[in-house]
Amino acid sequence: MIKKQVYTDLEEIEGSDSTINMADYYFFRNAFTDEEIERIKKIAIKYPATEAATGQEASSKQKDSVRKSTVRWLYDDIGELDWVYERLFNMTNEANDHLWNFNLSHAGEVLQYTEYPENGGHYDWHIDCGHNMQAQRKISITVQLNDDYDGGELELWRGQSPATAHKEKGTVVIFPSYMLHRVAPVTNGVRNSLVLWIGGDHYR
Repeated sequence: MIKKQVYTDLEEIEGSDSTINMADYYFFRNAFTDEEIERIKKIAIKYPATEAATGQEASSKQKDSVRKSTVRWLYDDIGELDWVYERLFNMTNEANDHLWNFNLSHAGEVLQYTEYPENGGHYDWHIDCGHNMQAQRKISITVQLNDDYDGGELELWRGQSPATAHKEKGTVVIFPSYMLHRVAPVTNGVRNSLVLWIGGDHYR
């Protein structure tokens, strides 16, 4: 298992206080190339796919009404994805310094590869932090691995109204885990994404 304790010495950016906004998100376009994305997909497909959970017990019909997707947890114990973690950590560091200034220390969970199927794949409005392991989540990261589908927009509730995140292939969207968000229903094609959460001490 790779070590992910990376946020041990966050540097302050001069004047960063003027950019703090706890209800905003950050994004990077073209953060991963087509070749790098194909490399990620080839690694991800080696891990078993399971039906995505909703965080609570429910019937299959109830689950589908909230979330319809499959996930692969990428328990990489040989370092094939170290370069992905490093890049995402660096981007998150920039976003955190610019917007939130959270006290971050680690990624307590591994990368999650998610597939939203055609004709209804979605994840209704929710937040990413909660109980147990989810209580450590402070920042959520989504990597758009493709854009050849319709629907499936990542929407984030920012202030008075939701914003639609860029969905171009290779885009990385970073936002506070307490921010209400959803993946709208996919109407054509299949949506693939990579997800990671960064955490730290409890809010104080």
